[in-house]
Amino acid sequence: MNYLISIPVVICFLFSCGASPTEQTSSATQGKTPEVEIQKAPFVDLDVDEFKKMMDQPDVVLLDVRTPEETAEGKIEGAIEIDVKAPSFEEKIIALDKEKTYLVYCRSGKRSVTSCNKMADLGFSKLYNLVGGYIAWSEAQ
Repeated sequence: MNYLISIPVVICFLFSCGASPTEQTSSATQGKTPEVEIQKAPFVDLDVDEFKKMMDQPDVVLLDVRTPEETAEGKIEGAIEIDVKAPSFEEKIIALDKEKTYLVYCRSGKRSVTSCNKMADLGFSKLYNLVGGYIAWSEAQ
């Protein structure tokens, strides 16, 4: 009786040890490195020094995407303020010149990434993000 119960268990075990159809590879692809599609970010990350150098370029717009409360505590001179959290963010961004270069920053660098991605979705192609945001900028001064 014990043998009858263990036979189905053994059969299930044997079949489960084989490769599933999704794990099998054809002889044409064995030994080859699988192709991986790497998505390029629609913006370039810059450290503080690189960001400062870019500020001297023509047709550059410095964009602060922090809240008004944050910018009241200090901002990079010459930056325009468009709060990424505001309902009007997209409307204000659409009104900007897509041909210009945008240097985008926030407090720590997270919201500026979000902003750059949104801007890229709207057709902006010259986008640069300040890594570490205003915190990094302030520490470097």
